[in-house]
Amino acid sequence: MKRIFLFIATNLAVMLVMSVVLSLLGVNRYLTGSGLNLGSLMAYSLVVGFTGAIISLLMSKPMAKWSTGAHVIESPSSSTELWLVDTVKRLSDRAGIAMPEVAIYEGEPNAFATGAFKNSALVAVSTGLLEGMTKDEVEAVLGHEIAHVANGDMVTLTLIQGVVNTFVVFLARVVGYLIDKAVFRNSDDRGPGIGYMVTVFVCEILFGILASIIVAWFSRYREFRADAGSAKLLGSPQPMVKALARLGGLEPADTLPQNFRSFGINGGGSSFAALFSSHPPIEQRIAALRSAQ
Repeated sequence: MKRIFLFIATNLAVMLVMSVVLSLLGVNRYLTGSGLNLGSLMAYSLVVGFTGAIISLLMSKPMAKWSTGAHVIESPSSSTELWLVDTVKRLSDRAGIAMPEVAIYEGEPNAFATGAFKNSALVAVSTGLLEGMTKDEVEAVLGHEIAHVANGDMVTLTLIQGVVNTFVVFLARVVGYLIDKAVFRNSDDRGPGIGYMVTVFVCEILFGILASIIVAWFSRYREFRADAGSAKLLGSPQPMVKALARLGGLEPADTLPQNFRSFGINGGGSSFAALFSSHPPIEQRIAALRSAQ
């Protein structure tokens, strides 16, 4: 599945740390002698849910460089690097955003964009993409990634992740409280029992899986928008159609680290994992571009 593994892993790790810290500070006092205080629980859930997502966003660009081994082009050392930097500059000017950092990494044909802010983003392309595509096709791919940045997709993804995190934390504890009282018959004055803790743990996993479907749906939607954005920046959908068609005939980009595959141009998934796929099938993306002509 084309998911943001590192983004989610960081998000979950921060949520866990926040839960422990808030517990030690006594901020998680949503379980009272008279029952469950839903207002306090919602406040707790908001803090835990959004903290993980926001920290993951702020770490996205340095983590991308580290995990892909991407080389940021500070001063072009070849005609290819010069063309790449100039093309990104031209497209970012058209999109009305500041020039992103431009990087190249070793790997199969793919590209990605990331960063917490529109005007300090990173656009990276693989050596396989540069070697396997024409310049027009690479330019279309770069337009796709610039459109991601201009659309603020990373920030929107973070907000969605924060919302679903909040409801996962909130609902898991509500269900845990109800199960603890109904099944294990634990009274409020004794505090949460083992039934509560086990139920919360299981529910967070189950609700987290369901929440991933929502995040994946948005990711697929933003791919169509980025394709359309590339067509707008280049003045025609044909370069993007050709780039997608070529990507459909290339080997899957398995060397792009899992955490940034949902930011990549080449994605998709089997019908079995369609609900969790971060990218629509390439055939659907091409059809959407052609229907907009």
